[in-house]
Amino acid sequence: MRDLKVKEWPERDRPRERLLYYGANKLSDAELLAVFIGSGTRGLNAVDLARRMIAEFHDLRGVLRAPRKQICGVHGFGEARYARMQAMFEIVRRSLLETLRDDGALSSPDTVREYLLLKMRDYEHEIFACMFLDSRHRLIEWEEIFRGTIDTAAVHPREVVKRALHYNSAAVILVHNHPSGNSTPSEADKDITAELQKSLDLVDVRVLDHFVIGDTISSFAELHLL
Repeated sequence: MRDLKVKEWPERDRPRERLLYYGANKLSDAELLAVFIGSGTRGLNAVDLARRMIAEFHDLRGVLRAPRKQICGVHGFGEARYARMQAMFEIVRRSLLETLRDDGALSSPDTVREYLLLKMRDYEHEIFACMFLDSRHRLIEWEEIFRGTIDTAAVHPREVVKRALHYNSAAVILVHNHPSGNSTPSEADKDITAELQKSLDLVDVRVLDHFVIGDTISSFAELHLL
């Protein structure tokens, strides 16, 4: 017996109709992905294709972070859908960044964490970035400054100071990721934070926090390391 197309399902069971009636938060990962995919392929309806992808890449996050060639190799997905998915993902990131700019970085701590996890958790290499803030701790700019292993040789305090002065910042939040997933600050992380804090103090710019991004987030301020 052939598998029914989603449009042949009872209306109450179709992912798009369920989303419209109950809200997106009531759908499973496979149903959400199926709504995005829109239609299936020969022998697979959209929900079956979504389930196959989630099984192959372990979870929804795995689908979103999968390399282009690998995910486009899944039968029926293709580059057009991959491009739309990446565009959707970037829209979410930019929306969160706009929220931080509008509401202020420190007035939206949950949004800060959500943005940082979405932005940096899945990088395959280390990135050092700064959130430059004004005197009311509103976000002026987010900037990725260094790429590679984070240590005192790679992160040059003078470059961070230069960027802080460029934005006329009153304060900064330092951010970098650990591709291993372990967000525990290393001794090198502590050393470079101390060096940056010393250099920024000279130009009257406060270091409010240093976030280390892994599968979770560690905060220097919360760990009493600042």
